[in-house]
Amino acid sequence: MAKEKPGTLQIKSFGDHHVITQPNPLRRVLLRVPESDLDDPVGRAEKALAGLSGEFKNWMAIEADRLSAAHAAILRDGFTDDNRDELFRAAHDIKGDAATFGFPSAAAAADSLCRIVEHAPDLDLVPADLIRHHINAIQAIVRERTKLDTAATASTLSRQLRGIADQFLLQANRDRPEHLEAIMAPSIVPAE
Repeated sequence: MAKEKPGTLQIKSFGDHHVITQPNPLRRVLLRVPESDLDDPVGRAEKALAGLSGEFKNWMAIEADRLSAAHAAILRDGFTDDNRDELFRAAHDIKGDAATFGFPSAAAAADSLCRIVEHAPDLDLVPADLIRHHINAIQAIVRERTKLDTAATASTLSRQLRGIADQFLLQANRDRPEHLEAIMAPSIVPAE
């Protein structure tokens, strides 16, 4: 089947300019839809998201369990490259997903944990309680989110963890000025 040749260029000349009209071969394949049949993709997406909203808590619980499993592997085997990477990935996934799923305080705590893993010069020298407190906080935020008055407590807890983590990182990196600027940078995690 031979394709039709596109139309020709039309050039209209005026005293001080030319108007060049290019043929539009897509005009033949364009389908006009009556106003009554217009699709609303944003509306469909919101409806689908509302249908999935009951699953968000389960998804976050699964991610929080993954973080706990990564921490358990570290407690068992130490900070191997694989264990370190899995702890970072689990925390990073929570950081990225938590605000979308309605857990912004968990995102802040996970961001703080990511910063520790990323900027500590030697993870074996990070106080075990500092990592454990971050993981316990994330677990509690995910578990207790549906209870009244937990949002303010979770937000305060996340801010305090970030402050303690920053103090540790500043002290641990005092001889590494190239890391101090990154440590002092504000968080990019969305605020509540």
